[in-house]
Amino acid sequence: MGANKLFESNDRGNSWHEISGDLTRNIDRNKFKIMGKYWPAGAVAKDVSTSQWGTIVSLAESPVKEGLVVVGIDDGVIQITGDDGKTWNKTTQFPGVPEYTYVSDVFPSNFDENVIFASFNNTKSDDFNAYLLKTTDKGKTWTSIAGDLPKEPVHTVAQDPVNKNLLFAGTEFGFYFTLDGGHHWIKLGAGMPDIAVRDIAIQKEWKDLVIATFGRGFYILDDYSALRQLSADKLNNTKAILFPARDALMYIQQGDRYGTGSAWFQAPNPPFGANFTYYVKEVPQTLKQQRLKKEKELFKKGEPIPQPTKEELDKEKNETGPYFVFVIKNDKGEVVRRLYKPAAKGIHRVNWDLRYVSPQPVRLKNKEFNPLANGSDGMLALPGKYTVEMELYHNGQEKPLAGPVSFTAKVLHNTTLPANDRQALDAFFSEMSDLWRTMSGAQQYLNSLKTKTAYVQQAIQITPAATLAMKDKAQAVKEEIEKINYLFHGTPAKASFEEVPPEPMPLMKRLNEAVYASWQSTSAPTEMQKMNLKIVKDAMPDVLARIKKVDTELKTLDKELDALKAPYTPGRIPEL
Repeated sequence: MGANKLFESNDRGNSWHEISGDLTRNIDRNKFKIMGKYWPAGAVAKDVSTSQWGTIVSLAESPVKEGLVVVGIDDGVIQITGDDGKTWNKTTQFPGVPEYTYVSDVFPSNFDENVIFASFNNTKSDDFNAYLLKTTDKGKTWTSIAGDLPKEPVHTVAQDPVNKNLLFAGTEFGFYFTLDGGHHWIKLGAGMPDIAVRDIAIQKEWKDLVIATFGRGFYILDDYSALRQLSADKLNNTKAILFPARDALMYIQQGDRYGTGSAWFQAPNPPFGANFTYYVKEVPQTLKQQRLKKEKELFKKGEPIPQPTKEELDKEKNETGPYFVFVIKNDKGEVVRRLYKPAAKGIHRVNWDLRYVSPQPVRLKNKEFNPLANGSDGMLALPGKYTVEMELYHNGQEKPLAGPVSFTAKVLHNTTLPANDRQALDAFFSEMSDLWRTMSGAQQYLNSLKTKTAYVQQAIQITPAATLAMKDKAQAVKEEIEKINYLFHGTPAKASFEEVPPEPMPLMKRLNEAVYASWQSTSAPTEMQKMNLKIVKDAMPDVLARIKKVDTELKTLDKELDALKAPYTPGRIPEL
C-alpha cells in the first residue's frame, strides 16, 4: 500500500509496516507558482478540490523476481527496489518527459526482471502528449515506446503474459495494442465509446482482457489470444487467418431474473458455444462498388462519367455475395452447420451456439432470399471433436480461405441427470428432428391448401359455367382439411389447453411435449417422450396420405376451372 512511503502486510491487511522511507521528492508544493504567483494560506479555494502531492499513485511487484517492487509517484518519481524495500533506486528525469509529470502506471515485465514499462500523464500542466517509456536495465536508462500513439495522455500499460511484444495501453480516449513492442499502435475501439481507460487486467486461464473506464464501466474482450498469433509480417502477407478456438463448454443456459426492476444489473455473458476469430486482409468488391469507385475518381478529375447500361445495372442487382461461409464438421467429416457472415476485411468473430439447424419450414423476411440467414436453431449437437473451415462465396463460386481448425465441444460436469449414452441421445434427437421436419412441413403445406381451397371455392362461385358437383367437391375438400387439422391441433382452447373437453391428444401437442422436454435438457429421453414420438410416427403416414389426396383433388378442380376459363387462382397457370 502506498502513501508517501510504501507499506507491506503479511497477514492479508490485518497489520501493516513500512518498508521504505519517504519515496517522493519531498518538496513543498507551496513553493511552486500558480498562475505566475505565490499564494498565501488565505487565498480563495487554495488547495481545495486538489489531490495530495507527493503520493505513490502506481505500484507493481515483478512476477518473475521476488522482492522487485516498482512505485510511481505523482511528483514524477519512479522508485525501484530489488530487495523488498531495503534499498531503493530513484529516477527523476525521463527522456522527453517534462519534470514532475504524474507517473500514471508502472508494469514490471512478465518475462525479464530488468524490463519495466511506465506511463506518464501531464494533463494537469495542459500537456496532452502520450508518454510511454520502457527500461531494460531496471531503471538506469529509459526509452520511449509511444511510437505512433495519438496525442492522448496515457493512463495505464500492460504486457501480455505469453507474447512479450504484445503490449496494451489505456489512454484518455481509448484502448490500444501493439504487436512490435511499441513501434506501431492499433486502436481496439469496436463496441466501446471514446472514453478514458484507467486500468487493465488479464485473466490468464481464459485469456480474457478486462479494462476499466472512467464513467463507462468495465469492458471485457473474451479470449483475445488471437492477438498473440499476429505480427506485422503476418498481417501484411497472409490473405486470411482462422485462429485456434478454445474448447466450447456445453451446458443449459438459464434465463434472466424476473421482476427486479432497477435493483439488479448484469452485463451480457460471452456468446454461448464455440467462438471463432478470423482475419481477412482484403475482400473482393461488388460490381456496384467498383463502378462507384471509378465514378468518384472521374468526378475528382473532372472527366466524363460513363452512364451504366440497363444490363450492367441488372448484373449489379443480381450479384450474389461476397460473403463468408463457415463450415462446421463433426469427427466423421459430416457437415453439421453452415454459418454466414458479411465479407469484411480485418479481425472479426462468428459464433456457433452448438445447435443443429432447425428442421422447421423455411421463413423469409419481406418474402426475399437472404444469403446471410443462418436459419433457426434446432437440437443440441453431440459433444466431441469438430472442425471449422472458412470459405468465400462470390457469384456462384466458393473459394477456401482458411482452416480447418479443430475444437472440442465439452460438457460441463454439472448436470443433475446426465445421459449415460450421448450417442443414443443424439440419435433420438435426430429421429425427433426428422419427425419434426415432416410434421411441421405437412402442417405448413396443409395451411397453404386451406388457403388455396378458399380461392378455388370463390372462383367456382363467380364462374357462370361452374357446376354444383364442383361446389360439392370443393366443400368436401374444405371439410377434409378441417378434419386433418383437428388431428394436428385438436379443439382450439379459449384460454388454456386443460379447459378443452376430453378428446384424443393432438399430434402436434405430443410432438411438442417430446421436443420441449429435450430442448433445455441433456438428460436421456424419458419413456413418455419415446411413447409420444412413437404415437406421432405411427400416425403420420396416414395423415400424409390424406394430405396428398386433398392436393390431388384440388389439382383436378384447377383443371376444371381452367377449362371453364375461370379467373386465376394461386397455384394454377392459366392456359390459352
